[in-house]
Amino acid sequence: MSLNMFSLEGKTAVVTGANTGLGQGICVAYAQAGANVIGVARRSCQETADKIAAFSGNFTEVIADLSDVSLIPHIVEEAGKAYGRVDILVNNAGIIKRCDAADVTMEDWDSVININEKMVFFLSQAFAKTWLADGKGGKIINIASMLSYQGGIRVPAYTASKSAVMGVTKAMANEWAGHNINVNAIAPGYMATNNTENLRKDGQRSEEILSRIPAGRWGTPEDIAGAAIFLASDAAAYVHGFTLAVDGGWLAR
Repeated sequence: MSLNMFSLEGKTAVVTGANTGLGQGICVAYAQAGANVIGVARRSCQETADKIAAFSGNFTEVIADLSDVSLIPHIVEEAGKAYGRVDILVNNAGIIKRCDAADVTMEDWDSVININEKMVFFLSQAFAKTWLADGKGGKIINIASMLSYQGGIRVPAYTASKSAVMGVTKAMANEWAGHNINVNAIAPGYMATNNTENLRKDGQRSEEILSRIPAGRWGTPEDIAGAAIFLASDAAAYVHGFTLAVDGGWLAR
């Protein structure tokens, strides 16, 4: 098999939550694989831009509040202005709010669902409409979670949203696979990002988590790169509706 199948040369990718963590790691990996990258985030993506500029990659940011679905036309329009046709969408942006299930407020529930689930579907729909119209296909990669499979503790809204991400990945794939649109997901394990900062600072909880990971360490944004490139590339042309775990073996336990 030619390694050219994994090249993203000449492709354009939109990555949400691009200013930090896994989103930043995916942006850098895509740019290294040859893609033009558009990072969408509520805050500046300057750090991501600097990392990509260091090897002369192509990156453009679009500032948008990803809790507001009314901004989807703006995101699609700005992405088109940057490099023309978009080929890849990565729905990475997400938030987590830790709270006992008995104390979760409707406001906190809605804020998690809006970003982690509602925006994922409707942003995917918006780009898929452009691909259905031109008949050239595209790739959607959703960032799911271990909690797409498990219940978790003190994160009921996050668990609900990530379970939905895995489900809607299958649903979209069922409808769009015949149109050369691949919809898949990545389920990261416990990653060293801002979402897990409090867990990693809790010595007892961190030790409990590490003791259950066969790889014996927290994952990093770089650990996601290979899976993200694979699912965005021609090498994954016949992969549809699948959620790939990148978890250090967590689900194998």
